[in-house]
Amino acid sequence: MRTQVGIVGAGPAGLLLAQVLHNAGIESVVLEVRSREYVERRIRAGVLEQGSVDLLQSAGLGERMQREGLVHHGIELRFEGEGHRVAMSELTGGRTITVYGQTEVVKDAIAAREQAGCPPLFEVSDVTVADLETVRPVIRYRNEDGPQELQCDVISGCDGFHGICRQAFPPGSLTVRERGYPFGWLGILADVAPSTDELIYAYHERGFAMHSLRSPTLSRLYLQCEPDDDIANWPDDRIWEELHRRLARNDGWTLAEGTILEKGITPMRSFVAEPMRHGQLFLAGDAAHIVPPTGAKGLNLAIADIRLLSDALIAFYADGDRRRLDSYSDDCLRRVWRAQHFSWWMTSMLHRFPDSDPFSEELQLSQLRYVVSSPAAATSLAENYVGLERV
Repeated sequence: MRTQVGIVGAGPAGLLLAQVLHNAGIESVVLEVRSREYVERRIRAGVLEQGSVDLLQSAGLGERMQREGLVHHGIELRFEGEGHRVAMSELTGGRTITVYGQTEVVKDAIAAREQAGCPPLFEVSDVTVADLETVRPVIRYRNEDGPQELQCDVISGCDGFHGICRQAFPPGSLTVRERGYPFGWLGILADVAPSTDELIYAYHERGFAMHSLRSPTLSRLYLQCEPDDDIANWPDDRIWEELHRRLARNDGWTLAEGTILEKGITPMRSFVAEPMRHGQLFLAGDAAHIVPPTGAKGLNLAIADIRLLSDALIAFYADGDRRRLDSYSDDCLRRVWRAQHFSWWMTSMLHRFPDSDPFSEELQLSQLRYVVSSPAAATSLAENYVGLERV
């Protein structure tokens, strides 16, 4: 089988790339080792920058997002029993964020690929990539009919941190920079209307907490915990008790409780592999970089990668111009490192560290007070949060 662009991974990056290329008349095939049911049920991030929303809409994937997405013009920083609103849209010339789950983005993209007659190939196995330094790289895999080979002009590795594409880089060709954090996030999805209209980031002596929204009837909440903690140690009553403590506000604000539908613990880390290209293989999304979720950048970085890669491929197929393909890695990494710094900064400002002492705690509070009292500091947070137009 032959195609122009072979895409490994049916997450938001791979599916969005296929959709944008299809709109430009460029053929692609998306391969995924998981089942469709698994891919459509994975619970991931749900905060979209303005630029991410714009690209999804221009790709034809924004109809349901426009109906169901929750547009936010600010966030709240909560500490010392008080809430402080950062008016993002006022500080950034009207730019906003939209809360719309990654799961829903994936569902919309799969439906679009089906409508175009090019659905992803799910539940393939033994996927490998080869001949990456030639003009005809190949993806080999196995399906119900046996071994298969897909010949491509270009391969995009959108298969996540544990995928095979980054591992296909020759030994010594990648530089990896990473940092682990001494805590994780316990996340829950609760069947209860959100107790807030905008996201709440809370600094507390017992640890960070966050109140997010998934829909008008579903709430997403997080607690800082030990990275290797056992979810069995967190019965529902304990979770709600801790959320009440960390999200408490002196003015009588209350947190509504509901049935917990899902819960799990996620370790936090920063990871960057560079370059993001070898030969005709181009990495995108978590295959190349991971950020701690505090800055809400993971999904948005993947979408930003796809914007650059799709523009480069469209230029290449239009007139053979390879300049954007050649600069793809450098162009992506400038944004990646800006997002890494912002995510590290938010994480460091809002979490309690195991070696925390009264001096470092006062430094965190001083930083928080400065952000909510200084228009310049608040603007810096806001413009990074909604997404920088240029990096």
